[in-house]
Amino acid sequence: MSLTNSRRESNSRSDTRFSTWTPLSDKQGNLQLFEERVSLVTRWFDLWTRAQREHLLRSLLARCSKSQLSSCRDWLTEMVPVSQLDFTAVLPRFLSLYIMSFLSPLDLCRAAKVSWYWRILTEQDCLWVDRCVRRGWFLPYTPAEKEFGAWKKHYVSCVSTLDLLTSQETQEVRHALVQKNASVTEEEEDRRKERKIRLQTRQQIQEEKGWTMRTRRVWGSNTKLQGATGGGGSRITRPRSESPLSSLPSLSWPLRALKSSPQTMTARQSLERIPTPSVYRLPSPPTVSSYISSPTLLLLISNRIPAYELVLNGVKAGVIVVLYDHRGALSALLSQVEGAISGLQVQRLGLLAPGRTEEVHVLDRSCLTEKSLLSPDHREFWEKISGLVAPVQEGGGIDIFCPLAASAAGVALIHALSSLTGLDVSSPVGLATGSFQNILGEWSSSEVHVGFAAQHPATPPLQYVNEDVLHGWCRQAEWLEEALQELRSSVEASLQQLSLQARGRALGYFLSEVICLDKLCVPKELSVALTQGLTAITRQNETRPLEFLSSFLKECSEDKDEETTGKDEQNPSESPSCSSQTPELQLQQSAFDWRAAAASELLHSETLYLGRLSAVMKVYQEPLTAALNSHKAILSRADIQIIFTAVSQLLQINRVFHADLQTRLQQWSADQCVGDVFVKLGFQLKVYTNYLNNYTTVLHTIDKCREAKPAFRAFLKTMDRTLATHMLSLQELLLCPVWRIHEYVTLLQVLSSHTNPDHPDCKHLHAALNTMLQFRQFIQQLKRNSQTDQSIEETQRLIQGCPILREDNRRLIISQDAALLRGSDDQIPESLRTFEHVSDVGLFLFSDALVLTRKSVQHTPFTLTRRSTHTFMASVALSSLTVREILHTRYVCHAFILEGPCRFWVCATERGQDRKRFLSVLQSAIKSALTGH
Repeated sequence: MSLTNSRRESNSRSDTRFSTWTPLSDKQGNLQLFEERVSLVTRWFDLWTRAQREHLLRSLLARCSKSQLSSCRDWLTEMVPVSQLDFTAVLPRFLSLYIMSFLSPLDLCRAAKVSWYWRILTEQDCLWVDRCVRRGWFLPYTPAEKEFGAWKKHYVSCVSTLDLLTSQETQEVRHALVQKNASVTEEEEDRRKERKIRLQTRQQIQEEKGWTMRTRRVWGSNTKLQGATGGGGSRITRPRSESPLSSLPSLSWPLRALKSSPQTMTARQSLERIPTPSVYRLPSPPTVSSYISSPTLLLLISNRIPAYELVLNGVKAGVIVVLYDHRGALSALLSQVEGAISGLQVQRLGLLAPGRTEEVHVLDRSCLTEKSLLSPDHREFWEKISGLVAPVQEGGGIDIFCPLAASAAGVALIHALSSLTGLDVSSPVGLATGSFQNILGEWSSSEVHVGFAAQHPATPPLQYVNEDVLHGWCRQAEWLEEALQELRSSVEASLQQLSLQARGRALGYFLSEVICLDKLCVPKELSVALTQGLTAITRQNETRPLEFLSSFLKECSEDKDEETTGKDEQNPSESPSCSSQTPELQLQQSAFDWRAAAASELLHSETLYLGRLSAVMKVYQEPLTAALNSHKAILSRADIQIIFTAVSQLLQINRVFHADLQTRLQQWSADQCVGDVFVKLGFQLKVYTNYLNNYTTVLHTIDKCREAKPAFRAFLKTMDRTLATHMLSLQELLLCPVWRIHEYVTLLQVLSSHTNPDHPDCKHLHAALNTMLQFRQFIQQLKRNSQTDQSIEETQRLIQGCPILREDNRRLIISQDAALLRGSDDQIPESLRTFEHVSDVGLFLFSDALVLTRKSVQHTPFTLTRRSTHTFMASVALSSLTVREILHTRYVCHAFILEGPCRFWVCATERGQDRKRFLSVLQSAIKSALTGH
């Protein structure tokens, strides 16, 4: 047994692996044998050639595993350290781009030649867009999703087309700066003129090329080239019947507006200002110039104007309209104007914005006065605007639709604006009283102080808007605004994707078709006859009113013809218009006696005002008191006193004022005074103050009684909007004292501006004007407080789960819808970061805080309407809020960051104009909150 074991042990020792020379059990012998073989191979390796050595190394490395190759790489790195390495192959992509952002444009172009990967990196838009935007070189199109290098090509193109001065021209400029006051020789003057002519010619050629590219039409299958022979330019014409849009109705101008204007429709007058194939250029005989453009007018309309939709609908062909948001900034308005005209030069500029006789409310936070015109913002805005208007030698000018020419401060503003812009500035004189009827009256320009603007044969507003629409809007704007407020909210909910101007034009077109204001405008003589006929019907209780009214109008027409014929026979030298003067006031006035005209308008409007106050007492107060005395009370005695006591006091003092005015004007002369009558009225303004302080209480009392007492509701339904109440309701009649104060200010300013300083009435007029101006400010403060409370209450009801918003000195400035974004990684720069649209938010900016809400939209089944709700999300004080814009990239557009003390929000608007307007207002509010104003 032992023998067998010894044999097995000897056999196991003698076992080998892979080779008979490599024993398994004898480790020491195995190690010695391995070292001998390594030394042998090393000696052979030293004797081999370089090719044999490389062949051996390749063979060995090919047999190695990945872990063995990794070990070899580490050994080689330690023995042969790397001295040069391409950092773009080691560093992340955003770090490589960050390093390359420090290179100059020339160095970036050189780096593009290193390798194809470097070329891709150096042509990324994030490296070039900031360089282009900083110099005002904007890309005229949006690059495709996988397109790169567009901004680099645009930068190279702009640099290569720069106008560089030659060495000689540079020397001449330097010489002119050194010797600025030295006399210029005739030869140098000729060279300067030649250079100026060359530059002007070059600019005109560039403008003509740009205009040709902007106004060229798309070639269709039926386009024809005509006029190619005979020296004329080639014209592309297309039959009107083949226009794909010829059958669609225009939301901008109805057919009657197009037929009444001979001007050519421009491509900027579609809903979204996109050129349509419905604009044609008819072939003409060969001429020197292939195209002669008609004068273009530009009309700026503030959306704070009541019933501005009607004005949009009545704009004439050839007028470019810009409807702007009154809550924005001047810079946003300027960019909107520049985008609308697209490099064209307009003939005249019209501004339709709220204002008074001494100021224009261009924007909510930017009021144009003689003093504010000197501020940098206003000065820069009007200087750039004047560059878009033709010079005054070519008929260029500015038409402001506020009655600035009615006051001395307004006239000073007109002259200051004219001297700043170098253009003729015109505005209404302001003699007519009413909502906007000053626009229909006389106009005065900066060159002609009194009377019509001599440069323009037609009334300035009729150059922009059709006459029928303008007359209807001027008379009915205040009343139509109430109906339009409800329509705007419904249209905005249904057409949210359209711009403000497109919605306004659609709504104006709808309203004009429903109301037909152009058909409601009747001559003055006919309206007077109709009023008399309706009065006679109510007095005589006719059973057949239509037959009676027809016979009454026929008798009036016959009497008018007989009266005109008799006057012509008695005095044939007089014109028929001489007999149309009102018999109330026989004033001996010349063609430019504006004091007499203002005094006449004052008496006429005061008579109308007294008639409305008397209607309140006769139509409402007396029947209610009679019913109370007959024990059939509709209202209690306390309610009657609350509603009508202040009106009776106003009626008493204004009757005395009217009698004094009538006495003065019956004996009118050049030295007659009316200022002392106003001073006497100013001492009794406490009655008006008491009326305005209780005005809100009066309205609440009327609403409470109407809801609680059906008899009073029926009484109002019977008495409101009748001939006796001048077609007004009780609430509208109670608003007349507020309107009358504004009319007093306007008429006093007209009288003061046309009264000589040495006139005995000048001192009293100025004293009365100052009193009325202070009282008007008091009314405006009450109105602002009421509007602020109303807007905060509406916002409180709109936002669900919102804390109490009502606080002292807090007001709502602006609200904006936006998209809430979420970035992929905060460590990546914002210009390279991708964003995800998380939800919709509403931004409500108050004077001291910013409220963010989560906006949810629910669509109504089977309809296109949708309803939105707001849920409170966060609130940040403006003093601790910072705002930062995000650069426009292919990943995000119109984005900005709102950063609070604890968190931040990335938001984006749909349009760039919305972001610019909101951020400008937000930054201004933050500045005001930090300064404590």
